[in-house]
Amino acid sequence: MWKLTCGRSLGAGSRSVTRARRTWGQRCCSAAAQSPPSSSSKPLHPQRTQSEKAKRKRKREEAILHSNVDNIGMKWSEKEKITYSAAVLPGKKKDTTVPLPQSYSPAYVESCWYPWWEKQGFFSPEKHSELPQAVDRYFSLCIPPPNVTGTLHLGHALTVAIEDALARWRRMQGYKVLWVPGCDHAGIATQSVVERRLLREEGKRRQDFSRDEFLQEVWRWKKEKGEEIYHQLKKLGASLDWRRACFTMDPGFSSAVTEAFVRMCDSGLIYRSESLVNWSCALESAISDIEVDSKQLSGRTLLSVPGYQKKVEFGTMVTFAYPLDGQEGEIAVSTTRPETMLGDVAVAVHPDDTRYQALHGKQCRHPFTNRLLPIITDRMVDMELGTGAVKLTPAHDYTDFLLSQRHSLPRLTVIGGDGTMTSLCGPWLEGVQRFEARERVISALREMKLFRGKKEHPMSLPVCSRSGDVIEPLLKKQWFVRCEKMAQKAIQAVDEGDLEIIPHFYTKTWKNWLTNISDWCISRQLWWGHQIPAYQVTLPDSHTDTEEERWVWGRSESEARERAAAKFGVSPNAVVLTQDPDVLDTWFSSGLFPFAMLGWPHQTEDLKQFYPNTILETGSDLIFFWVARMVMLGTELTGQLPFKQVLFHSLVRDKHGRKMSKSLGNVIDPLDVISGVSLERLQEKVTEGNLDPKEKAVAMEAQRKDFPNGIPECGTDALRFALCSYKAQGEDISLSVSQVLSSRHFCNKMWQTVRFTLGALQDLEAPLTPLPETFPVSRIDKWICSRLYSAVEQCERGFASYELHTVTSALHSFWLHSLCDVYLECIKPVLKQQATESEGERAVEKQVATAVLYHCVSTSLCLLSPFMPFLTEELWQRLQTADLMCNSAQTSVCVQPYPTSSQLAHWHFPQEEADFPLVQEVVRVARALRAQYHITKERPDMWAVCTPDQAQTLHSFRSAICVLGRVSNLHLYCPQEGSKSLPFHSSLPPPEGSPFCGVDDHSIQLHLDIQNSVNADKQIIHLSQRREMLLHRLQQSLSQTRVPNYTEKVPEHIQQETGNKIAALEQELKSIENQLLALESMKKNLKS
Repeated sequence: MWKLTCGRSLGAGSRSVTRARRTWGQRCCSAAAQSPPSSSSKPLHPQRTQSEKAKRKRKREEAILHSNVDNIGMKWSEKEKITYSAAVLPGKKKDTTVPLPQSYSPAYVESCWYPWWEKQGFFSPEKHSELPQAVDRYFSLCIPPPNVTGTLHLGHALTVAIEDALARWRRMQGYKVLWVPGCDHAGIATQSVVERRLLREEGKRRQDFSRDEFLQEVWRWKKEKGEEIYHQLKKLGASLDWRRACFTMDPGFSSAVTEAFVRMCDSGLIYRSESLVNWSCALESAISDIEVDSKQLSGRTLLSVPGYQKKVEFGTMVTFAYPLDGQEGEIAVSTTRPETMLGDVAVAVHPDDTRYQALHGKQCRHPFTNRLLPIITDRMVDMELGTGAVKLTPAHDYTDFLLSQRHSLPRLTVIGGDGTMTSLCGPWLEGVQRFEARERVISALREMKLFRGKKEHPMSLPVCSRSGDVIEPLLKKQWFVRCEKMAQKAIQAVDEGDLEIIPHFYTKTWKNWLTNISDWCISRQLWWGHQIPAYQVTLPDSHTDTEEERWVWGRSESEARERAAAKFGVSPNAVVLTQDPDVLDTWFSSGLFPFAMLGWPHQTEDLKQFYPNTILETGSDLIFFWVARMVMLGTELTGQLPFKQVLFHSLVRDKHGRKMSKSLGNVIDPLDVISGVSLERLQEKVTEGNLDPKEKAVAMEAQRKDFPNGIPECGTDALRFALCSYKAQGEDISLSVSQVLSSRHFCNKMWQTVRFTLGALQDLEAPLTPLPETFPVSRIDKWICSRLYSAVEQCERGFASYELHTVTSALHSFWLHSLCDVYLECIKPVLKQQATESEGERAVEKQVATAVLYHCVSTSLCLLSPFMPFLTEELWQRLQTADLMCNSAQTSVCVQPYPTSSQLAHWHFPQEEADFPLVQEVVRVARALRAQYHITKERPDMWAVCTPDQAQTLHSFRSAICVLGRVSNLHLYCPQEGSKSLPFHSSLPPPEGSPFCGVDDHSIQLHLDIQNSVNADKQIIHLSQRREMLLHRLQQSLSQTRVPNYTEKVPEHIQQETGNKIAALEQELKSIENQLLALESMKKNLKS
């Protein structure tokens, strides 16, 4: 609530009394943790939400510090690191004719490809005309520009993985794709970093330099560090058009910022006014909402504050009294910020509060300034909270400022921009730091017998994320953007369907925030950034001390001079201009990104072709700070929405549920997941940061438990695939590196599959048939072809709805469970020519199976390419080299046509897909029977007692069942009528006493002939021992149910669990008894 409320600038153009009541109501009726720091009495009850948040945070920290649970998911062994050692000139294509290594290695796969992609221009929209699948449609988007100060973390990696998957998908579909990279100058963040560096290395402060000298230092730092983010993006495989890379301080972008400011000033949307802003005394600047962190305090807390040697006390509520003027008595008020009482101008009570009805219209006297404070009435005051009387400090409290407008109260600034008390406080406090003044005020109140007590008070303390300073609301003359009308247009765009927000539940959030928006302060008291193109005008014989400020604006100083001369009716030469030293809020310039990156305000070809952008994809935490402002500014300045769709992904949290944040020390560099990193290096990174000692201890302990052996080398493709496998549209993502490691195993599975396929292609005697001419013959061939068709359909639906996790799930399932686990195993005998038919039929069967395998693998690589660009390129290129008859129109998989279900319509066999689950269940039970009787090498015969329809299905997949179930022969016995109509003869019944198990709700019985495969004596001993153990467990469970009053005393869910356990034990015991009978019968048969 603090961030939301303080984001509302409260200038002359503030919204209606309803808005004031809402904000005032939050202050009077909500908890301290849910409103800005206020000098009034505040309630405790609504504070529970913030207290619970703080409690959950403490629990998570305690769980990290005190848990002894091993991280089973992160057990891993070091893999051999294979590198690509062949000499390749930068930008040249990798040699894929060299032998493929035995196992997958990310370092080998990812080398050389990206420079080649760049040099070939695959990521440029100009390449579009060369694509045979090109369509007359475009797809454009911008990357949310990361701050130039830092490095990317896994939250950024999620953004890149999603956006690149969409861009690559559309490019393969034949769209003209433009994905623009960029960086944000990040005014406060960058200036703070450079200031700290200069102080550390040279012992100099910013004020020791001229503005130009300091900016030279910033640009020097930017050139040193600014390329690091671009390096990370390239390592992540992002298919960005680097020739159009955009930095928000580039000359072209800066001119767009100036143009936007001038146009909006001309139209009256930007104005200058005095209002309250978030102020960092350490930075001596206003800051934006997103740079304010809320520190939850459960009570009295001592905190370090920049500029103070001793820790400062927060989380307490002070009550003191104001003497009534002209009569006996007093009125008591409470505050968490007693130093602000020097700026009090009134006391407010509820008009119906009987305690204060006699004081309506009366006055009380300020004990230190002797100023008279009126006692006013307002229905927004909650009589039940605190003393029922609220002190009003309009120059230092947001809600008090609104009430001052409503009741025409003065505003007294008692804290200056440097955090010291002003002259209005009197000589005894002037120049004293605000929190030292707090103690002096309390002491003085005690001396004057006006102090009424102090108690602990849960609260939310606003802290500057850049400096660690406690935020001070200050009254400043600043530039503001009028937002109400622009916000209404943004709401209307969503209501009328012109702008689609995905997921749709964010639409309500969008509407609520924009409905309650206030004007936006865009002034920042910094040197690094876009200096505001506004100029204060001094005219001949003017007296600046007594006259109002005169301001003009212009695209250049000369234009501003001409404007001033015309406005004030003087000669241009008589005008003296002084440019505003402040810079614009970083969010103002980043709000122009979708069109400024394309050359706006000039009507460039890029702007004509790619604006509006097709989509904006970003984190849901930027819905207000960036997305809403882009929509408002884009609509106002271009007359069009900046994009047609907004896709929000969830926040990335660590495995403990904590948001990944530098302030918590739990941020993970994606390069550390890609290349691997030791625990020691991870701990070094934590110590290099500026963390609170407690947070540092938690962060380092979390690393020791999560990554006791460091993070293994997972590779870019595994990281991207894992990130896209999470459901991004919904709840926050608790990312586990073990999930990425699992994706690396999947990469190795793909690698081995292609190695197998390449071996099959080498043995092929005839050229492969093209995909449109490849028609499967056997049912297992038809099944895998139809499974691929279904996977493609799932990909089409998933991409269309931006549900990328359904795409990755479909592809993972097809490759791993259908292609590898089933089809490859089934065709191995075929490829080894172990068939019994004639040579000609055998050759055709092998030829078809190889073609089906090749096209399944090649098509799957194309499907996976948007998620795994490096691995799919490496493997696809190998397949093209092996298939000498393949004349691909393109040189890279990333510009191949994306497979469609219409292209695979001749591979759709729904009956095979419908029948195969029965086959899989038979195989599963057959394997379970083998395991139950410890049959490892032998391949016994198997009987299936089933209906004629079931027999027909199993017969058509007989070879697959034998291979997958590891049985030598499958005998189909149909005791029911109708078996005579089968195209094959029903077998004899299974051997008497052979072990069996039910399949498909026991409609099928499987029997294994284990006479020659099992040592009956050993098996009987083993089963007898297990029977005794199970009987003991059963007796224990039954004894629990026999205690007196069991059904009354034991909870129902415990009774249910115990009952289920007993039923399972009895079922297993019955199965063992049947097996023992079968084994005894088998022994008798062998003897006889």
